[in-house]
Amino acid sequence: MKRITRRHLLQSAGAVAAGAVAGCATTSETTSAAPMPFVVAGTTIPVVGTTERFPVRRIYCIGRNYAAHAREMGSDPTREPPFFFQKPTDAVQVVMPGTVGDHPYPPLTKNYHYEVELVAALKAGGRNVTTAQALDLVYGYAVGLDMTRRDLQRAMGDEKKPWEIGKSFDRSAPIGPLHRVADIGHFEQGRITLAVNGAVKQNANLNQMIWSVAEQISKLSEAFELRPGDIIYSGTPENVGPVVRGDVMTAHIDKLPDLVVKVV
Repeated sequence: MKRITRRHLLQSAGAVAAGAVAGCATTSETTSAAPMPFVVAGTTIPVVGTTERFPVRRIYCIGRNYAAHAREMGSDPTREPPFFFQKPTDAVQVVMPGTVGDHPYPPLTKNYHYEVELVAALKAGGRNVTTAQALDLVYGYAVGLDMTRRDLQRAMGDEKKPWEIGKSFDRSAPIGPLHRVADIGHFEQGRITLAVNGAVKQNANLNQMIWSVAEQISKLSEAFELRPGDIIYSGTPENVGPVVRGDVMTAHIDKLPDLVVKVV
């Protein structure tokens, strides 16, 4: 598959990307002439209907973006502003439709949770993006899982420490291939579900998000300069819960093929 460079994404973004081009050079333009003793592979996601691959720059995740899930996590969704955290790009585990991905049970945890989410991938960026402009930045969408070492997350929270260890670890972001907006449009509603061994655990509608994808992009751009290659995990519905080795998770969002992984 051909790799989409960030230059390619910028060129396809049109006027919206004009304010975000500074510093977005390709790898070949920024590499020193001196040879490196090792190579770090870039993270990419395949794009459906093309031979291209989308290069991932950052992974943003929004917390508690469905009211019922916010309540089950102990917060008040009527008063809480959106908050975000990040995962490393090598958390991505691409699983193609029609396959079952082997997903390793991570170390240190005894309470490993699933969270099904809609993922938006950006082709352009900027600062202080308005909600009216925000969806023009979106290149495509995918179904994803924000896997969580819940016991570690809660322990860190109880100690008033960052809970990165509960969220940002190897393969903690399984994802299906990207579907371009030009092919499937945007998502205002649609079923989002997660089944474990065939039993539905999470079942909601995307229109139940507290903050829409456009609002998430706008809020994120107040805190960070968004760039092409950023992806956003847009929050999970209620009824998150544990999985163990041998469990098969099926993540579903209407208009997208299912994402299926087996915990090994």
